[in-house]
Amino acid sequence: MMSSHVLLQIVFVPALASLGIYLFREPLGKRAGWVAVAGLIYTTVLLVLTGLRIWHGAGSVHETYLLIAPDITLGLMADGLSLAVGLIANVLCLVLATFSIRYIDHRIEIIYEGVGARREASYYTRFYYLFLFFPMGFMGVSFATNLIGMYFFLESLTITLYFLMAYFGYIERVRIAMMCLLWGIFSAVFFLAASLLVYAQLGSFEIARMSALAGNPMAFWVIAIFLIGLFAKLAVFPFHVWMPWVHAEHPTCIAGLLAVYANIAAYIIVRALILPLFHDFQVFGPPIMVLALITMVYGSFLTLAQTDIKRVAACSTISQIAYSMLGIGALTAVSIEGGMFFFLSHIMGKTIFFSTAGIVVYITHIRNIENMGGLAAKMPITAMLFFSGAMMLSGFPPFSSFAAEWILFAGVFERGATDSLALTVGILGVAAILLTVGYTFLAAKKIFFGPLGAGLDKAHIKDPPLSMSIPLILLICLSVAMGLYPRAVMDLLRPVISGALMVV
Repeated sequence: MMSSHVLLQIVFVPALASLGIYLFREPLGKRAGWVAVAGLIYTTVLLVLTGLRIWHGAGSVHETYLLIAPDITLGLMADGLSLAVGLIANVLCLVLATFSIRYIDHRIEIIYEGVGARREASYYTRFYYLFLFFPMGFMGVSFATNLIGMYFFLESLTITLYFLMAYFGYIERVRIAMMCLLWGIFSAVFFLAASLLVYAQLGSFEIARMSALAGNPMAFWVIAIFLIGLFAKLAVFPFHVWMPWVHAEHPTCIAGLLAVYANIAAYIIVRALILPLFHDFQVFGPPIMVLALITMVYGSFLTLAQTDIKRVAACSTISQIAYSMLGIGALTAVSIEGGMFFFLSHIMGKTIFFSTAGIVVYITHIRNIENMGGLAAKMPITAMLFFSGAMMLSGFPPFSSFAAEWILFAGVFERGATDSLALTVGILGVAAILLTVGYTFLAAKKIFFGPLGAGLDKAHIKDPPLSMSIPLILLICLSVAMGLYPRAVMDLLRPVISGALMVV
């Protein structure tokens, strides 16, 4: 029997663990990472149990808690869609919390060299009590039933990212952190404005009541204002300018979480706009498909131009996010389900790809891939991880991204049967996958094959500690399992998405 208030626990146990690390930071010291891992294992178990309950026919789980007034409540709801997003996001948090135990120790030694062991320990605990606000924010956004609740959790993510970048980032970390904060505020202003417009029309912030806006002339403006804010989060062209800077200069151990931070806006579009306002959203479908195609092609060429290993990973995010948007823009049940499945696959692939790039920098202290080469002989496990990440991003079987792209493009071409624009964009979108293969495997070739780079210290080049590589290997296994058995994901997504669209 499941414990009571399970969704509330899933959302706020990370915050409680964060508080515990903060209050006991001195005695905990560098054991703080294991406290974070323990809290995330607990919430992952709760998510799995909730998922099994939904998968076996429960439909959804609802919890409501009164906050300020009847119009502003903390409503939490787990159905197949929100559970899938929450579970994968939480697993990534767990993987990266474990990965960070050694990585962030090394990062602190570089940034704060000479401050003393006690001060280093204080930065270590600071990283983890900040880190735990990511899973809280992701779970809150995933399960929130109220626009104001969703807004609060989104902003908690932006603020957390600012502090983590300012304390632990790379080049000009405070300036880049401020850039990230300003773009986050830009997105938040539009999100809040659209939420207030919904309240002005309905007298409620509840997402479930937004279907009452259907056919209302104001529905167009609600959707348009929401999309401006969410496109900024998604780094859709021309709102992409922050992504190469922010995604390249944060501590690499949270790269997968920034991918979730950007991608989760696609989930919000589906949950808060498409499902309740499907017919009103139709006018936005073709522009979204065109913008998605422009973004994926532009992002790919931008990535091909990079020589910094972290910028390769960062710029590729622009291109990859656009595939989810392409599925959403096609506005068929299958394409939307494929877009959500691709979102989950992409954030796993990006976690592997970017974390392995971080391992290379961690070991070699070099970011320019032109100065690397030959690392596969010295770092075979790292090479395997990097190539796995490249295959995950490129949509190779047996990884889940292959199944996700298959479903996504099946939905796009379903629309293309009656829409020449959708057909053209779909064909070009499939062709753009070759660009992904190009930039991921070209980088892999330069880094891991050929003669060993002249500037590399051969004596110190080796695979990282197992605490960094094993979590990534387990994540690869999860992607393979989802790729071999995609029905497990689709059985969660289909009742929510297809079920809702059949009604409208």
